[in-house]
Amino acid sequence: MRIGYARVSTEDQNLDLQRRALLNAGCDAIYEDQGVSGVARRRPNLDRALATLNPGDMLIVWKLDRLGRSLIHLVETIRGLGEQGVGFLSLNDSIDTTSPTGRLVLHVSAAFAEFERDLISERTRAGMQARKARGEQIGRRPKLLPQQIEEARLLLERPGQTKAGVARVLKVSRATLSRALQGEPQRKARF
Repeated sequence: MRIGYARVSTEDQNLDLQRRALLNAGCDAIYEDQGVSGVARRRPNLDRALATLNPGDMLIVWKLDRLGRSLIHLVETIRGLGEQGVGFLSLNDSIDTTSPTGRLVLHVSAAFAEFERDLISERTRAGMQARKARGEQIGRRPKLLPQQIEEARLLLERPGQTKAGVARVLKVSRATLSRALQGEPQRKARF
C-alpha cells in the first residue's frame, strides 16, 4: 500500500499541489496536516499515517521538508519506517529508501537542510543583536506606552475610578494595567 502525507505550515497555504503529486504517484490514501509546523514532532495526521503502515508499504511525501525540518526527527522517523519494513519516497528530492543510493541521498540532503536552517537562525540572531546594539526595539511593542500609563495614573486619581474601568478604557486587561503602574515589564501585545 502506498500512503501519502502532505503538510502546510499555515491555514492560508494550499495542499492542492502536494495532493495532486501524491495522487499521481499512486497513493492509496493521503493524510494531511494543515497549519502544523514541520518542527512539531507530533502531528495528528502524520501519526495516523504512520499507524496505518505495514511491512511492504511505502510512505510518500511531495518533498522531504513536508515530513520534518529537523535532521534528527527525519532520520528517526525514516529509520523507524525501515525497521518496520516500510519504504519511504520523497517525490521532489528523488529519495527512495528502498535502495542504498536513496538512503545515502536522504542523509546528505537532510544534513544540508539542517545546515541551511541553522544558518538562517544564526543570521536572525545576529540581526537582532545588531538592532539591540543600535538601541532599536526588538520584538513586539508593549501594550501600553508611557503616555498611556501616565494617563491611567491621572484617571485613577479621579473619585470612583477603578483599575478595571481604566483598563477597559485603555483596552488592556486589569493585570496588564497593574503591572504597568507598578513599573514591571509588560507582556508584549499579540497582533
